[in-house]
Amino acid sequence: MRILLVANYEPDGQQSMRRYAEWLERVLRERGHCLAIARPQPFFSRLSRHSGLGKYLGYLDKFVLFPPRLRRMARAQDIVHVVDHSNSMYLRAVRGLPNLITCHDVLAIRSARGDFPDHPTSWSGRLLQKWILAGLRHARRIVCVSAKTAADLRALTGETGATVGVIPNPLTWNYSPVDRIPVSLLDRLGLNPGEPYLLHIGGNQWYKNRAGAVRIFAQLIGHSEFDSAKLVFAGKRWTPELRAAVREAGLAGQVIEAGELSNKDLQALLSHAVALLYPSLEEGFGWPIIEAQACGCPVITTCRPPMSEVAGDAAILIDPADPAAAVDAIAAGLQHRDQLRSAGFRNVERYRESSIARQYCDLYEEIALAASLAAPAAGS
Repeated sequence: MRILLVANYEPDGQQSMRRYAEWLERVLRERGHCLAIARPQPFFSRLSRHSGLGKYLGYLDKFVLFPPRLRRMARAQDIVHVVDHSNSMYLRAVRGLPNLITCHDVLAIRSARGDFPDHPTSWSGRLLQKWILAGLRHARRIVCVSAKTAADLRALTGETGATVGVIPNPLTWNYSPVDRIPVSLLDRLGLNPGEPYLLHIGGNQWYKNRAGAVRIFAQLIGHSEFDSAKLVFAGKRWTPELRAAVREAGLAGQVIEAGELSNKDLQALLSHAVALLYPSLEEGFGWPIIEAQACGCPVITTCRPPMSEVAGDAAILIDPADPAAAVDAIAAGLQHRDQLRSAGFRNVERYRESSIARQYCDLYEEIALAASLAAPAAGS
């Protein structure tokens, strides 16, 4: 089958979307499909060295230059897959051709509509998200990465006649337990061999709740079992606000800013962590949950979907708004590390690459068959 994947504009730096698109490209090629990749190319954005102006010039690259090229490329394909819902406006360019779009979350749309008053969206952001929502309302086939995302999407779009299904994100790398942490990594982080630590993985988006993780950890080390533990933040560098929160909590010596880490480094840290501390307020899916489980790492996460949906019965579920109660649940839950580890290994089987890839291939076949059956009727 000839499949066109519509990927993201590289200057936007959307790492998780790049990761998802690269995974799809690899597994579909391995299964014998003929793949083409379409993405907007930087042109106008290169004309300015001012980052603020570059953003708006990037809109010309994405929304003026790219759609005609996408339309031409799509004519030679059997199916077009727009891999990120934030590019829903591109569906207009492939209207009339078999297509689908993946919705990873609707958090930015909800924020633009005022669902999160403490995290307002700029006027330009509100316009963009309104445009994205309009594109999703005209989509005919939508894949959501979690049941929670699908429910949120339906609440926003209403009954549009679209077919909305759920195919979860897969493990996109071979995470599994490893025997030891490289000495070079320990030295870089300032950890001693065998020193206990909890791990948080994520960026600085408000819903990742990094400050909440600090508050929970500050109370957790009040338990004698955890008084010597450290908290390692992997991902984006800290904001000034988070740095201040760590300092004000008196945790400067126990909270570590690891920055961006490779898959191998994350695998090693997950394999030996006391737990993954992942108290997100919202998510579309929550990749670190299954990555931790694949490494045998106990997971502590929020007691609401999609975090609870993704984690299954293999996590300690907490209310991040109540650190004291969260700490009690963590201390009690970690008494059953072996059970959590075994349950995590069972749960992660739902997200194995082969299973998720098969679901996509079956969906492509279904969409292509439906289009071929509809073709004679359209031409009669």
